[in-house]
Amino acid sequence: MIPRLSDLFPLLLISALGALAAGPVLIRVAAHLRLVDLPGSQPHKRHGRPTPLVGGLTLGVAVSLAYVILRPAMDRNVVGILVGAVAMLGWGLVDDRVTLPPLVKLLGQAATCAILLAFGVQVHATRVPWLDVSLTVLWVIGLVNAFNFVDSMDGLALGLGSLAAAFFMLVMVDSGQPELAALAAVLLGAGAGAFFFNAAPARMFLGDSGAQVLGFLLAGLGIAYTPAQAGLPQALTWFTPILVLGVPIFDTVLVVVSRLRRGRPVYRGGQDHTYHRLVALGLDPTRSVLLMQLAALTLGLIAFIALDATILLANVLFGAIVLAGCIGVAILETVTGLE
Repeated sequence: MIPRLSDLFPLLLISALGALAAGPVLIRVAAHLRLVDLPGSQPHKRHGRPTPLVGGLTLGVAVSLAYVILRPAMDRNVVGILVGAVAMLGWGLVDDRVTLPPLVKLLGQAATCAILLAFGVQVHATRVPWLDVSLTVLWVIGLVNAFNFVDSMDGLALGLGSLAAAFFMLVMVDSGQPELAALAAVLLGAGAGAFFFNAAPARMFLGDSGAQVLGFLLAGLGIAYTPAQAGLPQALTWFTPILVLGVPIFDTVLVVVSRLRRGRPVYRGGQDHTYHRLVALGLDPTRSVLLMQLAALTLGLIAFIALDATILLANVLFGAIVLAGCIGVAILETVTGLE
C-alpha cells in the first residue's frame, strides 16, 4: 500500500485537537499529580512561576486518542515503538516527581531500548549483530537525552521535534511505509497541539517525561525508516535521520564537549546550551529559538533533497554539514564559553 498525504490529515487533526483538549485539563490537575516545576529548584531553572510538567502526558493522551479513534494500521515496528514510548513516558513521569539519580535514569532508558530490540526495531547498518545492537542503544539513548538537553527554552524542544516529525512523515510517504508515516503524522499533530501551551511564555513544560518520550519516538522512527523497498540504496539514505535530527544532536555534542573540557558532569544542567550561547552573542530569546528551528528546517530540506542526488554527492554534502557542525561547536565554545 502506497501512503497518501491526504490519508494522514485526519490523524494530524485528531491528535492536534486531542492535545489542545487535554492540555488545559492536565495543567489544572498537575499540582495534584505532583508534576510541577518550581522556580529555583535547580540552579539552571530560572523561570518565574511554578509550571506544570505535563507536556509528556499531553503528548501521550493526544497520540492515544488518534490511534483509538481512527485506528490506523500498525506493523510490528509501530507497536514496538509505541510500547517503548509508554514505558519511557512512565519512567519520565517518575523522574519528574522524584528526580531520579542519573544512573537510575540511564538504566530506565536502556530498558526501553530492550523493548525496541525485542520487537525487532534496530539498526541494520553493519550486519554485525553486536555492533548493530550497540548502535541502536547509542542512537536511542543519545536522542532521548538530546531532547532532554535541548529543552532549555519554552517551545524549543517541542518545535524541533514537530519539525522532525513532519520530515519523517514526508520521507515515510516517499519510502512507502504507511504505518510509520501515520505514526509520524500523529506525533506531528500532538506536538503542534501541545506547542500551543509550551510556547513562550509556557503554561506547561515538557519535563523529562515529555522530552524523553519525544526523543524516543523520533529515534524509533529514524531506526525503522527503511527506504530500500522504494528503490533507494542505504548508501544514499543512512544519514537522513541524522540530518532531520541534526539540531538536537549538535546541541548535545556542544554541551558534552563543553562540560568535559571544564571537568563538569555531563548530566548536570547548566546555561551552556546552543540557545544560551546565541543569547550571549546578542540575539534576543525569541530569535534564538527561531534560528535553531530555521536550522532544523534547513537540515530537513537538505535531507529530503539529497534523496535525489547521486550517492557520492549526497555523502559529500553530509560530510560538509558535519564539518560545518564541528566548526560551529568550536566557534560557540570559543566565543561563548559559558560556565
